[in-house]
Amino acid sequence: MPLELEAGASGLELNHSKPVLAILTIEDDLQFFRGNRTNFSDLLKTGKDFGFTAYVVTVKQLNLSKNRIKGFAYSDETRTWYQRHFPLPDVIYNRIPMREDELHPSVKRKIDAIMKHPSIQLFNPSFFNKWSLFEWLRLSQTTKPFIPGTRRLVSQDGLGRMLRKHSFLYLKPVSGKAGVGIMTIEVQPEKNMPYRLKIQEHKKSITFRYPSMARLWAKIKKQSCGEAYIAQQGITLAAYQNRQFDLRALVQKNRRGQWDITGIGARVAGTTSITTHVPRGGSIEDPEMLLVHVFGHDHARKILVKVKNTALMIARQIERACGYQLGEMSMDLGIDTDGNVWFFEANSKPMKFDEPHIRKKSLERIYHYGLYLIKQQKPGRSGGA
Repeated sequence: MPLELEAGASGLELNHSKPVLAILTIEDDLQFFRGNRTNFSDLLKTGKDFGFTAYVVTVKQLNLSKNRIKGFAYSDETRTWYQRHFPLPDVIYNRIPMREDELHPSVKRKIDAIMKHPSIQLFNPSFFNKWSLFEWLRLSQTTKPFIPGTRRLVSQDGLGRMLRKHSFLYLKPVSGKAGVGIMTIEVQPEKNMPYRLKIQEHKKSITFRYPSMARLWAKIKKQSCGEAYIAQQGITLAAYQNRQFDLRALVQKNRRGQWDITGIGARVAGTTSITTHVPRGGSIEDPEMLLVHVFGHDHARKILVKVKNTALMIARQIERACGYQLGEMSMDLGIDTDGNVWFFEANSKPMKFDEPHIRKKSLERIYHYGLYLIKQQKPGRSGGA
């Protein structure tokens, strides 16, 4: 989208009595800032409806020593982004889109400075690391039972030990996103080539067979390109029309600052895919319909209640264990063929949910929680509500 520069100092007309929320992202030479522009414009529109001054700001633009900073607003009429001056925010919503950007020293320094700032609240300061998530959830006896067996993938011997315990494994990159880089291993001892490796490509998987652990390990090492991986016990998920599915829960803080379920969606794996992610060939379905199809009405209702309770319990434990202030997360939860609930992963930068009722509520909850955070501040701070 084109960028227009607003002439003059019209930013002076901004109402400083309004609460102020800034969406933090990273600068981009070509398109001024990075991130999902549709998501950002939806957020700004929702902010306006809630009486907020809301804008997009890059790490470079965010000068914490000034009262007014340059940011980006969106015009629905001209469908363009334009730059203007805004007051320093009360709340910052971190939507830096890439892990590598967030790990850059200058970005880390800025996020640290925001977290120390006496009058700015930041939530979700960084991406989650898959291995850290499982370590955090293992710390609590209430969340530990929902975790499949998970180990760091560091050696051929370690992989062999895991395969002796679980004949089916998922291999996942520690910093993975949207199903990229996922592999599965299945041991079929009766076959001449007993080790079956599946590698997820764009929207399908490719299968390889190996006669020995040494050959299997060589392929995994080559495929992983030095990236850190975890090995995880494979769970036989419930299936609809021979396609496995899992559930996606969006958990956000509400206007009372408490974790709440915003919505639950379902993703069905593509016919030749090993993940349920939509970019990898998965499709969206209604979770209740899928569960009723597999388990019947009464059991399906109980499973959905358990899924919601589990998601809330996991969100509270992740926040406790990570030590940071969180406002939202999405998580992938599996239901096995016996109706048990399993936790697979959580994302501190949730992608847009396509289900309209979840999408609308998710945008509103950012501002519900934003208002809650502002009310926790001491009275008399600049720019506050």
